[in-house]
Amino acid sequence: MRRRTELYYQQFDALAVLRQQARRELLAESRKHLAVKILRQIPSIGPIRAALLVALIQTPHRFRTKRQFWAYIGLALRTYASGEYRFVGSQLRRSKKALTIRGLNRNHNHDLKNIFKGAATWAAANSGPFRNFYEACVARGMKPHLARLTLARKIAAITLLVWKKGVRFDAEHLKQQAA
Repeated sequence: MRRRTELYYQQFDALAVLRQQARRELLAESRKHLAVKILRQIPSIGPIRAALLVALIQTPHRFRTKRQFWAYIGLALRTYASGEYRFVGSQLRRSKKALTIRGLNRNHNHDLKNIFKGAATWAAANSGPFRNFYEACVARGMKPHLARLTLARKIAAITLLVWKKGVRFDAEHLKQQAA
């Protein structure tokens, strides 16, 4: 048992060196892209997250709207309706029954979802404009985990806006339409 533990620690030490080397190479490669500088302006998007966003998304122009971006990331709400239409007399009419929300979509990019959820968790714990947004959501009565999800969606929407338009991050983006 002791020998096996020693081997595991040797493997861990070797992987830690490889991890640091890969991190350095990722950061060196990311410096070649102008988008990384733009994305780094957003609080909670550090050098690693910015590099991964550029690597995974490649271009923000793939997404026409923030809702398409949320669906790709895995932060879109999945709705369900049965009996959306019904017959009244001999005419087919839309039912007034509300759509049921069934959670988040399942077909998504897991790495991107982890990036934005991690950014939201970091932003909710550290001071800054995103923390104020998070605390305002919780103060309105939203559960903390849903407030973090809302914050992740807000960060994703701002990331898409800043990257697409090439503008600087402004805390006023938080005061626009809620995520």
